[in-house]
Amino acid sequence: MPIIVNLDVMLAKRKMRSRELAERVGITEQNISLLKSGKVRGVRFDTLARICDALQCQPADLLEYRPGPEPDSEEHPR
Repeated sequence: MPIIVNLDVMLAKRKMRSRELAERVGITEQNISLLKSGKVRGVRFDTLARICDALQCQPADLLEYRPGPEPDSEEHPR
């Protein structure tokens, strides 16, 4: 997917664990893990806002666009 999630980078910069972020944001640690791995198809804006608030960052610090074909585009034609 051309959208890269840099949540693990921000957690490291803030010296915060996934568990603490999950508690502050109000979502499960497993959902944080899924976000970190990029295995989600979307994120709600209110969740993104709470993550940004907890990490004192901007959405662009967490999400990056890298153009190119999606790795599974041949398996899932649209």
